[in-house]
Amino acid sequence: MAFGSKKRDPIDIAEQQRRREQQEIEAEFLKGITTLRDVIAPSSLEIQASYFRLGTKYARTLYVYGYPRQIYTGWLSPIINMDEVVDVSMFIYPVESQVVLNNLRKKVGQLEASININSEKGKVRDPGLEAAIQDAEELRDQLQVGAERFFRFGLYITMYADSLDELQFVQHKIETILGQQLVFSKVASSQMEQGLNSTIPQLTDHLQIRHNMNTGALSTSFPFTSADLSQEKGVLYGINMHNNGLVIFDRFSLENANMVVFAKSGAGKSFAVKLEALRSMMMGTEIIIVDPENEYERLCDAVGGSYIHLSLNSQTRINPFDLPRVIESDEAQDSLRANLITLHGLLRLMLGGYQMTASGVTMPALNPAEEADLDQALIDTYARAGITSDPLTHNSPPPTIGDLYDTLLHMGGSGPALAQRLRKYTTGTFAGVFSQQSNVDINNPMVVFSIRDLEDELRPVAMYIVLSYIWNKTRTDQKKRLLIVDEAWQLMKYDDSANFLFSLAKRARKYYLGMITITQDVEDFMGSKMGRAIVANASMQMLLKQSSSAVDVLAEVFKLTDEEKKRLSQFPVGQGLFFAGPNHVHIQVIASQTETQLITTNPQQLQQLQALYQSGAGNPAAVAQAPMSQDLYANRPEQTEQF
Repeated sequence: MAFGSKKRDPIDIAEQQRRREQQEIEAEFLKGITTLRDVIAPSSLEIQASYFRLGTKYARTLYVYGYPRQIYTGWLSPIINMDEVVDVSMFIYPVESQVVLNNLRKKVGQLEASININSEKGKVRDPGLEAAIQDAEELRDQLQVGAERFFRFGLYITMYADSLDELQFVQHKIETILGQQLVFSKVASSQMEQGLNSTIPQLTDHLQIRHNMNTGALSTSFPFTSADLSQEKGVLYGINMHNNGLVIFDRFSLENANMVVFAKSGAGKSFAVKLEALRSMMMGTEIIIVDPENEYERLCDAVGGSYIHLSLNSQTRINPFDLPRVIESDEAQDSLRANLITLHGLLRLMLGGYQMTASGVTMPALNPAEEADLDQALIDTYARAGITSDPLTHNSPPPTIGDLYDTLLHMGGSGPALAQRLRKYTTGTFAGVFSQQSNVDINNPMVVFSIRDLEDELRPVAMYIVLSYIWNKTRTDQKKRLLIVDEAWQLMKYDDSANFLFSLAKRARKYYLGMITITQDVEDFMGSKMGRAIVANASMQMLLKQSSSAVDVLAEVFKLTDEEKKRLSQFPVGQGLFFAGPNHVHIQVIASQTETQLITTNPQQLQQLQALYQSGAGNPAAVAQAPMSQDLYANRPEQTEQF
């Protein structure tokens, strides 16, 4: 053996061999493990001159290269909120103000020199040069005092689609939206890889196509302007179709809590309102409903509410001569006078409202002399009952319409003639329901006044009296309340009732009352001056699917965009536009299965519920747990107020 050599231990050789084998096994094992990079990366990437493919998706990148002289806040909102898959990337590079000031000084000198040269040559003045000088000087002033800063701004948009034709459609849609605001864009031809790298979240601007902007102009590009109506408190109205967020809103946080709901029959308007009523009641809000079609009876019974059935055969009585028990002294002194004004409108409605002459002129049913006699008769009727303008007398039992009849019958002038016209409400066909002392009380979390079984001639009178009674109770006891007036077009047909409904909408805020006006007859409602005024006094609006004839009217009133106008007649049942103050969203109203069972008016679901009750022996728990057919929740024929 040579000097200094050392023989290797067989044990060390075996250990090294074992370690190598273990490392090879671990390496092979790691090859089969899916890494995070494998999850994020697409299955393939193909780059073409005018588009690229990520797996099965086609994509294309646009860059913005031109802007108008003035640009307004929210101009990017239509792109952010559009119903397409897009990636929007912004790159903002601040520039030193001193560098900009030096360049602006040179630029202003060049522009002024150009104007002087044109003037010496006798050329016509160039408005573009003058506007450029004005803008440059204004920007210099703002930069000098530190009110503005200067930036370089790059905006890139990558759109995705399942085919090239669809990609071309999305591109046209985006270019149209931008072009309407004089914002110009181009396809990043032969730079698709750079466009992809510029719009994926790695903060690299490979396209480097930028435009000069000051602070004010740049602030208009703030991207997070999508309508979001999620608050910390309130009730759930539905799903925001713009961003799949929840529309949770407290109507009493607005300047007033009124809302109007417009939709054609079967679009889901009553369903949406009943859903809000149910959820609001759980939050402590009292609900009062004027129900013309008995749609709210099952909901009222389910929550233990009071269902007041008004008809000539029922025992329910409402006296329109009731006075509110107001607390404030100034209102107490005026309560009698306010009720007299309300009674004037009611009696005009009872005696014929407004009539059209043969020449087509609309005339009131009462002439001035009859109006004066009726006014005096009302004052005398209250006086005979011991009620005067003194608030201390207002606790006396109020008179009835029968007392007014007697007063008119025994007074001079036109009194007897008016008494004869009023007799059908006292001792005639319509006697009973409104000619006796009140025997109803709305001291319940939910109260529904049903007027379905009243004759058509008596229904507008009934709605007027019911609303007047509710208004008096609201003024007496101020609580958070919602008043739902369904089929409000019936009131808008008559001037006096329309004026009263408008007065109610205008004054409701003061008494912690929110009024919901529901109608399907949009043309007649919006054709009335009072109807438009009611809409103007509503901080919230819900527009569900409309008939083609109503779309133009609503588009003009609510200043809808062309896209919103087009969709308004194409919404599926239960979807629509929801306006709350300055915000509006595309909403999908949703309900749980239990809520649907309480408020649905779909005949198929009602039959299914009846079968469930029979099989469950009337056990509500068994019915609530029983599943309902899922196809009933899908898009069904528009035959009911359900979706």
